[in-house]
Parts: sequence; C-alpha cells; structure tokens
Amino acid sequence: MRSLPYFCRGPVIRGFGRGSKDLGIPTANFPESVVDSLPADISTGIYYGWARVDNGDIHKMVMSIGWNPYYQNSKKSMETHLIHKFKEDFYGQMLSVVLVGYIRPERGFSSLEELITAIRSDIDEARRYLDLPEHIKLKEDTFFRTSTSTIDKQILNNH
Repeated sequence: MRSLPYFCRGPVIRGFGRGSKDLGIPTANFPESVVDSLPADISTGIYYGWARVDNGDIHKMVMSIGWNPYYQNSKKSMETHLIHKFKEDFYGQMLSVVLVGYIRPERGFSSLEELITAIRSDIDEARRYLDLPEHIKLKEDTFFRTSTSTIDKQILNNH
C-alpha cells in the first residue's frame, strides 16, 4: 500500500458501543468524513500505528477499517483501539493517528470468543511491530507535535 504511512485526524464519535461492552476492548471511532477520505489503496483490514488523543501522550494502536463482518455493518468504519488504559471516555476529543502497517484482511468469525482471540493477537502483533526502529521514528513525526488547539484555530480560520 503506497499510502502508508497514512496520517489522519478527527473528533472521536460514538460508535456501536460494542468494543467496550461486547469485546472488553474499547475503540475510538472516526466520523464518516474521515472514513470517506481514505485513499483508495488503503484496503479493509487490521492496521497498526500510533495515536494521540488531543495533546496527550502518543500510544501504540490497532485499527480496524471496514464493515466488521462478524457484526455485518452496513457502513464502513475506522475503529481505533489505543493500547493504553484510559480512565474515562474521550468522545468529542481530537484523535490523531498514523497508520504504519497492515496486519491482516478483515474476516468473519464463527463466535465472539474467536473474534476476541483474533483482536488480542492483532494487539500483540502491533506491539512487536511498533518496537521496530523504523516504526518508532513515526511516533516522533511533526504530525503529533501540532497541538489540537492549533488545529482548531486552523479549521476556524479556513471556514
């Protein structure tokens, strides 16, 4: 995929609520405008990379892009799981993400347990890949050094 690494940001919106409730693996969801802006060569599947909420710390993450066959979604989504325990939800806050690499295509699962096992495996794989020097350098990219208050001012000034 030529578009990797891919940088994007947007406000965190409410998803289906399945990440925390069904899976025990909370996710942050992007609005349709961010999903619709994905380059054509970013196919559906599971990705890994770095993410930052507002002006907070940068964390490892995994992201599902697609229709989540187990749940048979009718709309394509981008669901990010930050590999970090947060004390509270961060709906409405700005999520900045860099997709670094691709783990696997999305696929259906015969049970919720099988899905959870696959997600945990994806998380372990992401942790290993993101420890590689070529991936660690993306954590330091200037993209993450732009404060969200600066972004908000840029958005306001352009409208």
